[in-house]
Amino acid sequence: MALVLRRVAAALGCTPRQVRVLSQLSFGACYSSIVGSDSYGNTHQLFVIMSVRVLALLSYLPFYVHICSVLQDFQSWPNGGGCFHKSASIDPTAFVEIGAVVHSKAVVGEHVCIGSGAVIGPGVSVGQSTKIGYNVSLSNCTIGDSCIIHNGTCIGQDGFGFMVDEHGKMLKKPQMMNARIGNCVEIGASTCIDRGSWRDTVVGDHSKIDNLVQIGHNVVIGENCMLCGQVGIAGSVTVGDYVTMGGRVAIRDHISIVSKVRLAATSCVTRDIKEAGDYGGFPAVPIREW
Repeated sequence: MALVLRRVAAALGCTPRQVRVLSQLSFGACYSSIVGSDSYGNTHQLFVIMSVRVLALLSYLPFYVHICSVLQDFQSWPNGGGCFHKSASIDPTAFVEIGAVVHSKAVVGEHVCIGSGAVIGPGVSVGQSTKIGYNVSLSNCTIGDSCIIHNGTCIGQDGFGFMVDEHGKMLKKPQMMNARIGNCVEIGASTCIDRGSWRDTVVGDHSKIDNLVQIGHNVVIGENCMLCGQVGIAGSVTVGDYVTMGGRVAIRDHISIVSKVRLAATSCVTRDIKEAGDYGGFPAVPIREW
């Protein structure tokens, strides 16, 4: 029966590799169980059951052909054993650990280290000497040089943007821009940075982001900023340089914060901050007024 399936696959134009994959489908256990059973004692019953088995497997043939065609485009990276698309550009010094996947047209610079379970999406660029942790997901983004992205972080996914149409139904707003991470940026575990909808989401050079931080679409963060754990920044916020946010700071959408501002933990920024200094509270006010 496996021979029949292989011949059908060859007749449908499958490549030799696809035919070999299909040839690994096993019928032996099914045949042995039928022959060894007293309830299927005659040849006619055996033929009917095996025919049904073949037809059922043939129904999955397009799926197997598709999987085989996809696998043909991916290869094993010699330095680490990870998987990469043949159109990806990876520096020979890069380490792609087993279980990691580098997709089509991605660019990986020299001395980059990509951990198991990480996914480098199509067209993503990763700068030299950057370390990507386990189960990191990168899509629609560029990562600068000498960055550290810790386990479970997601960068470049769609932002949270919806609108209600004339019929009262919720529609998704297009999220077509990218996320850009500067040089020497460190991003903690399980942090999410959305791609932009009308401008790129940006994290400036040398900024440091703690675990479990949410950065919405279109946010622009300057250089040398520090964001502590569980900070939440809504969409289209603009943050200057050398801004520090304590744990669980929340910032409303479309807010601007000038450079050299420090926000106390659990503060909530509801309006623009136009002067440098220390702020705290809900809503955030100058620290002397808090």
